[in-house]
Amino acid sequence: MKKSLILIICLGLNLFISLSLFAEASKVAIKTTEEGGYYLTVDNKPFLIKGIIYNPTPICKGYDYEFFTDTNKQWLIDGKLMKDAGINCVRIYSTGEDLDKVKAFINEMYTKFGIYTIVSDWLGLWSYPGVNYADAQFQKNTKERILKITEALKGEKGLLLWVLGNENSYTFSGKICFWTCPEIDKIKELRKQIEKRAQIYYTFVDELAAEIKKIDPNHPVALGNGEESFLDIASKVCDDIDILAIISYRGKKFGNLFNHIKSYFNKPIFISEFGADSYDAYLEKEAEDTQSEYIISQWNNLFEHTVFSKNTQGNCLGGTLFEWSDEWWKHDEGYTPNWCIHNTEAGWSNGSYYFDIKAKNNGLNMNEEWFGIVALSDKKIKATDVDQRIPKKSYYALKDFLNRISRESIKIK
Repeated sequence: MKKSLILIICLGLNLFISLSLFAEASKVAIKTTEEGGYYLTVDNKPFLIKGIIYNPTPICKGYDYEFFTDTNKQWLIDGKLMKDAGINCVRIYSTGEDLDKVKAFINEMYTKFGIYTIVSDWLGLWSYPGVNYADAQFQKNTKERILKITEALKGEKGLLLWVLGNENSYTFSGKICFWTCPEIDKIKELRKQIEKRAQIYYTFVDELAAEIKKIDPNHPVALGNGEESFLDIASKVCDDIDILAIISYRGKKFGNLFNHIKSYFNKPIFISEFGADSYDAYLEKEAEDTQSEYIISQWNNLFEHTVFSKNTQGNCLGGTLFEWSDEWWKHDEGYTPNWCIHNTEAGWSNGSYYFDIKAKNNGLNMNEEWFGIVALSDKKIKATDVDQRIPKKSYYALKDFLNRISRESIKIK
């Protein structure tokens, strides 16, 4: 009798603990206004994504660095600076293998600083031996890995939403990570081949989104996409996608992006990557004033398309700026000696950033190592092994902007 009673008590306690842990998860939902605008709520409270991309790679480290496993816990230093700046959310590109460490990061960012985490995944992009979204085994392996991540992190109070993919739409044309299959190869017209890749990829992502939501109904799933490319095809197959996470580098403003996408794919949008670097490739000197000018213009334009402004038809949920801190490894990604040097050579060209488009080397003007709003110094923070953080002018400008819109935003009932 005693053994049975003890067993019942233990089972009841385990059930209570399980339910309590599940109850800890924030309930994130997408709401609409009467006029057709979109906004997020977290536990029934309206929420504007005032976010930043977080990949705090130390000086002399590179692509293989995983900050979750770093015992220095840089986020305990960065989180305070973020909170002071009005940042309420970070976006991470991937989780790595140690999901317990990722849980600890999400938990500490939320409990210590009130900052939520958007969890993204590359869906195999840049992995070895490469992606093939038409391959059944590749799809199976990717689904199993993503659902394992979902199961592990779904109960975290600080989790905001999931993002599937990033620049994967650039694989359709073979610009990066070319992939194919016999079905595609039979198609003679190049454009039709590209469209078929898009259809295969977006169908796979939508199926994955549906599986995620079976496990975790509390957090929306976003499709990560490079600009608007091929979203017309995605719109025909992505019924289970909740949000469009768009990478966009269009200079000071986003042009007709919000209205144009809404005309054919009426899902809420958040700008998952945008920003400006702080180096003038033409004058060959630092350009903190210009970076600040661009970032605040971008944020102003983004905010105008949210319902937290006076735009009741706004379809923007907010954004995650690229990025928190400079990364000194980006120019020579595979050459480790250069990871200790803050390289000033630009890696690609974008005419929308016209202040330095006349740079040498055919207008290469985008400096990947200089996108942070916080600079790094090879001097260490006292009593730590963490690089000193030096907030740029853009940090202080963003702080003023985010705190101002927090005060002035339209209150949504």
